[in-house]
Amino acid sequence: MSMQQTVISKSQFKPQILEYLRMVEQQKKTFVITHAGKPVAKVIPYTKKDDSALARLRGSVISYTNPFEPVGLDDWEALK
Repeated sequence: MSMQQTVISKSQFKPQILEYLRMVEQQKKTFVITHAGKPVAKVIPYTKKDDSALARLRGSVISYTNPFEPVGLDDWEALK
C-alpha cells in the first residue's frame, strides 16, 4: 500500500483539519504541513506495529540448555 503525499500550508490545513484527517484515515494520504514554505509537520496514517523488543526476539533463541552456567572465556573474547 503506497501512501500519497500532499504538501499544504498551515493556513490551508487549519480551517479544514477534519477533512484532511478524514483523508488520512480513509484514503491513507500523507500530508506535509509547511510554514513559510518550510516543512514543519507530517500527518501520516496510524499503523499498529508489533515491534516491541520481545516480539522481535521471539523465536530467535535456538537452544538455551543451561542458563545458569557461567559463560566461557572464549565467548567473552569473541565479544571484544
